[in-house]
Amino acid sequence: MINHIGDLSRSSPTSLEALAKRLSKLHYADAIDIVNKLEFDNAVYVFVHLPIEYAIKLFDKPELQRSARILEALSNEHAVSILNGMSADEATDVFQEMDNQIRQRLFVQLQPVTRTELKRLTSYPENSAGALMTTEFIAVPSSWTVQHTLKYICDVEGTRETVYTTYIVAPMTGKLLSAISLRRLILAKSNDNVLDAAQHIKPITITALTDREEVARLFRRYDLLSVPVINEDKQVIGLVTVDDVLDAMTEEMNENTHKFGGMETIDQPYMRTSFLDMLKKRSGWLSILFIAEMFTTTALQLFEGELEKAIVLALFLPLITSSGGNSGSQATSLIIRALALREITVKDWRKVIARELPIGLALGAILGVIGFIRIAVWQHAGIYNYGPHWPLIALTIFCTLVAVVGFGSFIGSMLPFIMKTLGFDPASASAPFIATFVDVTGIIIYFSFAALLLADTLL
Repeated sequence: MINHIGDLSRSSPTSLEALAKRLSKLHYADAIDIVNKLEFDNAVYVFVHLPIEYAIKLFDKPELQRSARILEALSNEHAVSILNGMSADEATDVFQEMDNQIRQRLFVQLQPVTRTELKRLTSYPENSAGALMTTEFIAVPSSWTVQHTLKYICDVEGTRETVYTTYIVAPMTGKLLSAISLRRLILAKSNDNVLDAAQHIKPITITALTDREEVARLFRRYDLLSVPVINEDKQVIGLVTVDDVLDAMTEEMNENTHKFGGMETIDQPYMRTSFLDMLKKRSGWLSILFIAEMFTTTALQLFEGELEKAIVLALFLPLITSSGGNSGSQATSLIIRALALREITVKDWRKVIARELPIGLALGAILGVIGFIRIAVWQHAGIYNYGPHWPLIALTIFCTLVAVVGFGSFIGSMLPFIMKTLGFDPASASAPFIATFVDVTGIIIYFSFAALLLADTLL
């Protein structure tokens, strides 16, 4: 059926109604792939004719593109039904993307419980656990039996994000006491007290303001499927599930990839991003980097006399600048990853210098040896004549590469720390920015070594 999407996008209402009927029998992921490929108006028409419960399930998946726009295009009654049926966290994400006037109009028509959840979840910072969590979790008092708990799970299963974990709370205060997995509940004796069946195991918890990167670290460290969000009174106010964390980390990775490439984040798929949007997202950083690269011209002008006397030096400029930029980009990538995984903190910057500087110098020495051998081979093989002072030229290249690659590694490793200390995302220390910075300094280092080693010979 996927092969016929192109035809269906231009089909009659009858064909689209038939498509909606067929979609409702597919796995949600497959149906979303098809809907995403439809023209917008046809996608809306398909949602009008989908069973409401199935449509809600599709909107609950973050992979559905244009979800906010589709809701805006549906009738008020239809949109409200979908929002009321969605999980609280996904409904919040979609709701925030909608047009403000439409959002206000729909908000007053939502069920009171949905309005309360939307208000609460939209009050948390974007990158916090509160923005990720859902309020649809299962909690039971510690006085219940296993049998009572299992019956309750069966009764409310359809309205909860997950049933794999049940949180056990104090009957009077609601304070979180323990957690029990569905597996342990099933294996326990029906008349056992639920708290005893849980063996009083204290669960891993987070607060609503916990950073989502820290949440991801906890999931990875403790191999969690979900984690409860508690307030100051140790009461459960929400739940973050592993799929929420994966979606958040995918979004974070997408943002960091764009930043590290030296551009603003593109929210839409590549082929759906308009020409003007693509131009806006890419032109800003590119213009800044171009202006920064102008300092390269200024640096070359400072050494115009040296270039006139020894034009052979210009042959190695791309080699010098690219090597420094590459080493800096490597170091930046490693440090950004280490910071994100909490392998290091800002306080470890001295340790990083002590590690990266010798590594950078060693890498520079390796490249320097390769450069030295290359000049010697070309000279003796008659491929290019560097003149009688070729050993000094080779030595200049060797020393420059050691210094430039070492400097690139140093700057590349320190810039993420500087960005984080200033309150910026370390990923903003993009590879093009590092390369541009090292280009300018690399030229200065190169001609400084040339002036020192080639004095009274070529210069």
